[in-house]
Amino acid sequence: MILLFNPQSNPQSKPVLPIALLTLGSVLEGEYDYEIVDGNLCGDTERELTTRIQATGAKILGVTVMGGPQLHNAVPVCRLIKQKFPGLTIVWGGYFPTQHYEICLKASYVDYVVRGHGEYVFRELVEKLQDGGNLGEMQNEGIAYRDPGASLTVTDQVAAIPDPEQLPPLPYHKLPVQEYIRSTYLGSRTLSHHTSYGCPFKCNFCAVVNMVDGKWKPQSAERTAETVQSMQEKWDVNGIEFFDNNFFVHERRTTEFAERINDLNINWWGEARVDTMMKYSDETWQKMKESGLRMLFLGAESGSDETLQRMNKGGKASTRKTLELVRRMKEYNVVPELSFVMGNPPEPKKDIDQTIQFIRKVKRINPAAEIIMYMYTPVPQSGELFEQAKQNGFNFPETLEGWISDEWKEFASRRSRHIPWVDNPMHQKVRNFERVLNAYYPTVTDQRLNGWKKALLKAAGGWRYHTEIYRKPLELRALQKFMHYQRPETSGF
Repeated sequence: MILLFNPQSNPQSKPVLPIALLTLGSVLEGEYDYEIVDGNLCGDTERELTTRIQATGAKILGVTVMGGPQLHNAVPVCRLIKQKFPGLTIVWGGYFPTQHYEICLKASYVDYVVRGHGEYVFRELVEKLQDGGNLGEMQNEGIAYRDPGASLTVTDQVAAIPDPEQLPPLPYHKLPVQEYIRSTYLGSRTLSHHTSYGCPFKCNFCAVVNMVDGKWKPQSAERTAETVQSMQEKWDVNGIEFFDNNFFVHERRTTEFAERINDLNINWWGEARVDTMMKYSDETWQKMKESGLRMLFLGAESGSDETLQRMNKGGKASTRKTLELVRRMKEYNVVPELSFVMGNPPEPKKDIDQTIQFIRKVKRINPAAEIIMYMYTPVPQSGELFEQAKQNGFNFPETLEGWISDEWKEFASRRSRHIPWVDNPMHQKVRNFERVLNAYYPTVTDQRLNGWKKALLKAAGGWRYHTEIYRKPLELRALQKFMHYQRPETSGF
């Protein structure tokens, strides 16, 4: 028996289908007995895992781990489970272990790390472990482990991206799908799906790059549409979130998908690039709108063209194109959800000031635009930004316990105060501006905000926004505590 564990990742109690584990389960289906344990549905993940291991006699625990809240749950739970069941083999996979496999393998409770998209390498690892085979003879790349002599063994390459079109159907029967349906900006019954892997771009602040190296493989528009229709028929879904790293790479695929779901009366959301969407024809935009596209998440990243070049966004990315796109999206009544990475070296203060002014331009053109602000935090890959960060004294923690320490608690969420080149006044300026912005322009995704609440927020934040006096917005902090309105989040709607 194999247990696949999704550590708790959503403190807001809004569970999202663990599609990574469903996909992993799809390649185990029919060959191995397995169960999925979702920490977001458990009150006590350690107790739940203990009960399942005792009941099933599980020998292998596969854990998917992202940085942030999920890592904070995975570390103590795996440590305690290993103490209780020392013979249990624990395998970590996902974004965090792919990038920090050496740190993971320093921990006594992590036996193996799967690097990259690990569906097939995990299945082969299970086969070798159960049959006593030689791990050195594995056909799939993407495994790292320490032998009994404590030396590190790691393959040259991360696991290859699987072809989504060739993967088996997701084993939804392994989870209580009804518990993942929630009310969002998209619809009263919203579920998530994943239709492609990777991204053909290599932005040097993005964790996806190390996973896929510029590769992108999609599911066909036909199969994607069939999945959406099946979700509607089985669970009465009226909203779909596509959590692809980049759903919109191929316009022809997007157009065909929009045409195929046009009569389903389903609203949808996905992630895209500004320069890609500017290439889309008016006909495609009209078809997307008619098919139910309500919002696009876009990495605008910065209000400085110079910074965009340092990010390796490519010569096609520019602040001008961002402004053109938000204007275009206003015409089609599709909400732009723009993400900005603030405080980039080598001149973080200048970068923050330029981006704040740029955000104000965006709002003048399209007041409905959602704005999400993060502080720049490096990822372990080569590039100008990462090298400058290291020159400013930046270092990653060297143990898993260091990664979950209070000092690093907010790091992976990209809202950390512990960044050597961003002093507290700069950080506070961003947070103050964010608070004023979110009062004057309340997010459309917060369904609790009715007319009078929005009017009150707008009035309270108006004078600060127009005078650009962001310092010490104490009255807005009090309003937030009273009204509990949310700030825009990519997974918050």
